[in-house]
Amino acid sequence: MSVHQQIAAAVPSPAGTAARGKRPLIIRYGKHLRGLFDRLIASSSLVSNAPVLDVRDFAWTQALRDNWEAIRDEAICAALDRQAPSLSSISPDHRAIAPVDQWRSFFLWGYGYCVEENLERCPVTTAAVARIPHLNSAFFSILAPGTHIPAHRGVTKGLITCHLGLIVPRDGDVRMRVGDRIVRWAEGETLVFDDTYDHEVWNDTANTRVVLLIQVRRPLRNPGKWIADAFLNVLRRSAFVQEARDNVIAWNAAMKQLDV
Repeated sequence: MSVHQQIAAAVPSPAGTAARGKRPLIIRYGKHLRGLFDRLIASSSLVSNAPVLDVRDFAWTQALRDNWEAIRDEAICAALDRQAPSLSSISPDHRAIAPVDQWRSFFLWGYGYCVEENLERCPVTTAAVARIPHLNSAFFSILAPGTHIPAHRGVTKGLITCHLGLIVPRDGDVRMRVGDRIVRWAEGETLVFDDTYDHEVWNDTANTRVVLLIQVRRPLRNPGKWIADAFLNVLRRSAFVQEARDNVIAWNAAMKQLDV
């Protein structure tokens, strides 16, 4: 058994039907309500509702670009050298779109919860991300060579996603489709988009792609702000988030055991 498999075995498996039963109504029936919620949120948005947004509307992205090399070095040391966990083992809800060991993640923040041990390993990234207003999540997203992430959508228009390119292979094509737009990453550059548009990712190269993925609350006026805040507050307390948080803690505990 490989080191990675030993650690993954230490992460508790989801409770299946029982876990799904804990999902709040707003999550279990979200597919029926999401369209209505997203339309109300969109009508209250203080920024564009386009699939890909203008980075100039998000002044905080400049600090990420200014520090990208140091952030990249921390990602290599903390997330690549230590083998970040597969997203499918951390978040069971992503198993349909996250092939095992093909899409890995190193969480710093998730839905407002921080991972102290991971923050300590990445002081420059932590300082840069801590200054971002209305932060929801931040993690290194690592895509293995030859990986395709199938089409999917984010859970709420109340969030906006930003990618900071850290390692972008040049021996092939690595790209993302957001709605009807095709975008590509560049090292040291930021890409801001609305992940409630249908989107998918390809890494058609022989090397690993790494980005710092940031999610922030969308700038909103009321009533959209009330709706988005209520939804995110329920989501933060749900099994969708709590299982993932527990699994990150279990993964780090297993890593410590192997380091002894």
